[in-house]
Amino acid sequence: MRRFPRSVYSVGDEPDPRFSLANERTLLAWTRTGLALIAGGVALEVLGLDLHPGFRLAASLLLIVTGTAVAPLAWWEWMRAERALRLSRPLPGAFSALLLAVVVIVVGLLVTAGVLWR
Repeated sequence: MRRFPRSVYSVGDEPDPRFSLANERTLLAWTRTGLALIAGGVALEVLGLDLHPGFRLAASLLLIVTGTAVAPLAWWEWMRAERALRLSRPLPGAFSALLLAVVVIVVGLLVTAGVLWR
């Protein structure tokens, strides 16, 4: 049986399906998060809120770029976790969560600055 991606499914043993399905749900949650970031960035710019234009644009672009980057990062995290499950190794840490936390803080600061300097 051929499954994609072979780099994941060609190693180790088949794990309990519940764990693989939970890993897939996490991938889908990260994908939804990416879509929400993109939508938030577009909405921030399109709605033309009464913010300093430079800070608003910077926050919008950061949200859109991060939302776009979340999809490949989520795929990479899914592959790492699935390989670990198949090899009975500890699950790797989620680098994407740290990146997302930093971006949310920076966007919050940009919006705050946009309100203060309008």
